[in-house]
Amino acid sequence: MRIIAKGTLKAFWEKPEYKDAEQQLKAWYKVITEKDWSSPHEITNYFTDSDQVGNGRIVFNICQNKYRLIVFFRYDIHIGYIKFIGTHKQYDKISDIKNI
Repeated sequence: MRIIAKGTLKAFWEKPEYKDAEQQLKAWYKVITEKDWSSPHEITNYFTDSDQVGNGRIVFNICQNKYRLIVFFRYDIHIGYIKFIGTHKQYDKISDIKNI
């Protein structure tokens, strides 16, 4: 699975206040890009702390739910698009997770 764009993750973990997310985001990226996932169920079965939220999006809990990562997946072309990375508090302010 190819992820668009790793730079978004890097920009997040390079901020001093989010530095603690670096290792978990790198680990997530490594796992997610090493496989060709064919369904959301495969991903949520592997990442047991993730949830499908509809419209091709999966929410991943990072650093024991301190941060949230939303990724839109296109399984037919094996690409995931990062739609959001932020704190749990920032995530709670999203009005329409399915269309972010």
